[in-house]
Amino acid sequence: MTDPVYLDNAATTPVQPEVLEAMLPFLSAETFGNPSSPHRFGRAARAAVEHAKRQVAEGLGADPVDVIFTSGGTEADNLAVLGSALAARNRGEPFHVAVTTAEHKAVLAAAKMVESLGGEAAYLPVDSAGHLDAGTLSDALTNKPAVLSAMWVNNETGIVQDVQTVGTLARDAGVSFHTDAVQAVGKVPCSVDQASCTLLTISGHKIGAPKGIGALIVRDRSAVEPMIHGGGQQFGIRPGTENVAGIVGLGRAVELVTRDLSNNRKSLAALRGDFERRLLEAIPDARVNGADAERAPHVSSVAIPGTDSESMIMHLDMAGVACSSGSACTTGSIEPSHVLSAMGMPKDLAVATLRFSFFKQNTVEDVDRVMEVLPGVVERVRKLGAALGR
Repeated sequence: MTDPVYLDNAATTPVQPEVLEAMLPFLSAETFGNPSSPHRFGRAARAAVEHAKRQVAEGLGADPVDVIFTSGGTEADNLAVLGSALAARNRGEPFHVAVTTAEHKAVLAAAKMVESLGGEAAYLPVDSAGHLDAGTLSDALTNKPAVLSAMWVNNETGIVQDVQTVGTLARDAGVSFHTDAVQAVGKVPCSVDQASCTLLTISGHKIGAPKGIGALIVRDRSAVEPMIHGGGQQFGIRPGTENVAGIVGLGRAVELVTRDLSNNRKSLAALRGDFERRLLEAIPDARVNGADAERAPHVSSVAIPGTDSESMIMHLDMAGVACSSGSACTTGSIEPSHVLSAMGMPKDLAVATLRFSFFKQNTVEDVDRVMEVLPGVVERVRKLGAALGR
């Protein structure tokens, strides 16, 4: 039986062997101490956490004291957006945030929570290429939101936002800038100075670390109010006993993907380019979403007219190919992706969009396998749709 092909790496990646090796001592009786304990067991755990902080900081051009570990990207995004709004309110400043309409739902939901608590949220439109309009952005900044949030690399389309310009405008306006860099780290050059950001989110399971660990880079501790309250760990910004094994894994993963960035970008871009070229040859009416925009090299968002993503995913899975319809958080929904809708894509194409995403374990043979089965799957799904009158 042919091994299945996994092309859903924007949803999650396999834990890398080097990462697992680094974590194992902290999942056993070898090094199990609480990093807050003063004895030798605790000190060993604390040393591991501090080493991971340095690895993350070095990979992102940050200061180790700015690295705040979280349970993942969703928590980090909420801490950035809602935490910034709460901090502003406590200072007597406007309880107001600004986010783009193409953000991850973690950011959008945090903005909605600000509204539910009596604050305001501005939802900034993007153009057909997924980019913020400079005029709209300038208008939003004049209202002095507590934070402006714009994703570095979109998780559904791979489109790269011009965070350098956005961050500079926010800084010049005296507004904290947060960027969700979950899909950017290890895929494009990524540093806090490049984005002129106050806050930056990363997530471990997108870069070869386990699920359940992430970080928020906090360059100004007064910018956020904690949402979890407890023993005061991590300067009280995110208290609670640290997930030492996960933190160690995240540190090692950031070290690996940033060290190998150049080679990984080239190999991922070559694989995706080969995939898209062959797909468009086999299915001439298919469309690569964001093809004319700058994209990170690991994501291919493809609309295939006359199909629907739910049926395509099911048939591809039965054929041994795993992909998604966009964000993993909305898989199974019959509604079009909010990202594609924000970009002005017609509903019939939005619901016919698949996301194929690559990581370093993928090969040319994986692309070969996908192209063996994809045209036939498209034909079957189109016939099924026609028979059902869709």
